[in-house]
Amino acid sequence: MAQAIGYVTKTKNGGFDGSLAMMSLKKRITILPNSEKQSKKQPDFRIYTDDKVEIGGGWARTGKASGNPYVSLTFAAPEFGSKKIYANLGQASGQDDEDVMAILWNPKD
Repeated sequence: MAQAIGYVTKTKNGGFDGSLAMMSLKKRITILPNSEKQSKKQPDFRIYTDDKVEIGGGWARTGKASGNPYVSLTFAAPEFGSKKIYANLGQASGQDDEDVMAILWNPKD
């Protein structure tokens, strides 16, 4: 079952601003379009903390069943331990504002 570990709001530049909150970790983050993308393997977005440290990437995807676009996120940083954290940007539950998105954690185990 997916769990919200943060919330972001769409920005005018095609990115997102918000926060990531997991247990004792709470970080302001910015998800920016990757203007330097040169291959399909590179992320469509790069994720930065408020102190400009890159902690992940995001890939534009389309849902198989729904056909709706979404962003698949991968986080990796020493604060998260040795494993990567996988999540998706999805509509925040109970939210009427289409610009507010939840970071939904997808546990692999």
